[in-house]
Amino acid sequence: MKEYTITVERTNNPKILKFETNHLLTKGKNYEFKNIDDAKNSPLAQQLFYLPFIKTVYISGNFIGLERYDIVEWDDVKGEVAQQLVEYLNAGEPIVNEDEDGQKEVYTVYAEVTPNPSVMKFVANKRIVPGIFEFKNIDEAKDSGLAKKLFQFPFIKEVFFDLNYVSITKYDVAEWEDITMELRELIRNYLTDGNEVVSVGAEAASKPGVSPNKEKSNAPTDLDDTSQEIVDILEEYVKPAVASDGGNILFQSYEEDSKTVNVILQGACSGCPSSTFTLKNGIETMLKNMMGDKINEVVAING
Repeated sequence: MKEYTITVERTNNPKILKFETNHLLTKGKNYEFKNIDDAKNSPLAQQLFYLPFIKTVYISGNFIGLERYDIVEWDDVKGEVAQQLVEYLNAGEPIVNEDEDGQKEVYTVYAEVTPNPSVMKFVANKRIVPGIFEFKNIDEAKDSGLAKKLFQFPFIKEVFFDLNYVSITKYDVAEWEDITMELRELIRNYLTDGNEVVSVGAEAASKPGVSPNKEKSNAPTDLDDTSQEIVDILEEYVKPAVASDGGNILFQSYEEDSKTVNVILQGACSGCPSSTFTLKNGIETMLKNMMGDKINEVVAING
């Protein structure tokens, strides 16, 4: 019998924790359960909903994602939840009765324009990835079956995933009106067939001080107070806005001597004609207003 262990990982959403396991939990399918009735085919999810603070259960690949209500803080209960999960899994109890789940998950996908004319955002009606992933070419996409399929089109330049959408950057040789329908159908069919978007073990490109799809940079693991304050402001005030436009911003480093904030732009924000204006007149101004003379300049180190 398999012996399970659990590793608790934080996510960009403070209400959601990932409980990663050392064995696969599903046959390449992703599940999201909103309540105990919704979880009729998942004894594990039903068991979790007996905890009064559980709002949503996600089961995918090698992790269980749990969203909490505000009545508790994760620091107070995560250890107990992890222990319950280990005991449940090691008892050999069923996770998801996938064979009884006769119908395919139904996905709808719609295309949404972004401020970057080279980028189109394809939004699904359900969560498709556990975090943020960015692929600049087909070699980087080795851990993503969907990204590899998309890169087979010669006009695809970059692919960016975030929770429930795909941002696609194209080369100028193609026009969106000629390719949007084909891309939308490819994504929808791929998801509906139950294929895994990113494989277990793929590294999300969304941690402060970590370059996209690279090893950790020289940025310190433990941020200083000023850097942490910058990260908190970006998370609360900036990321939601850029995510709605199909992009993301990562804090890379803070140079105390020059008072310069270095960031990485991803998805639709990368290479966008309006990104410089947004960076200088939006993000830089906000940080200066909120942090005073600690900030002199904000620079995107990838353009």
